[in-house]
Amino acid sequence: MNVSPLDLRQTRFRSAFRGLDRVEVTTFMAAVADDYEDALRETDRLRQEVARLEGIVREQREHEQSLKATLMTAQKLSEDIRANAEQEARRIINEAEGRSQLLLDKTQSRLEDVQREIDGMKMKRRDVEVSVESIIHTLKNTLEYVREQETREREERLLLHRPRREEPIQPIQPSADETHVWTQVRG
Repeated sequence: MNVSPLDLRQTRFRSAFRGLDRVEVTTFMAAVADDYEDALRETDRLRQEVARLEGIVREQREHEQSLKATLMTAQKLSEDIRANAEQEARRIINEAEGRSQLLLDKTQSRLEDVQREIDGMKMKRRDVEVSVESIIHTLKNTLEYVREQETREREERLLLHRPRREEPIQPIQPSADETHVWTQVRG
């Protein structure tokens, strides 16, 4: 049975023989009605407070779910960025290694070209040295031959100015080496 404070105030009891004091019952019923009314107000206030707090809790749960979703998205984004950065770093490293290998190959090729040029120049130098030594040797032989000729001519002139003995004159024949040197000098 639901009894409201108004029901408590309006309820009238029958009189009975030797019944209760009406004023006292009415006063008591009014006090009970006031207390009951206060209790109902407090209950209503507490229900409203519970509803408000449940709303806040629901809102906080929604925020929590939103934060969890944001955190998951941020974590996924972070992993994606890290994976992309690692992939880009590998690409850059591979590209740099390729460039360095190409540069190394070009440098090696250039080094081989320079070494071949050096070897060619060494061969040319050796050829020039041999040629110069040959020319020097030929000039030396020629110079010796010319000096010998001058010495013979001088001796012949001296012989012409001296009194002659009667000896048969023999023509001077140059040696085979002298003929060879003289031929090289003239030719």
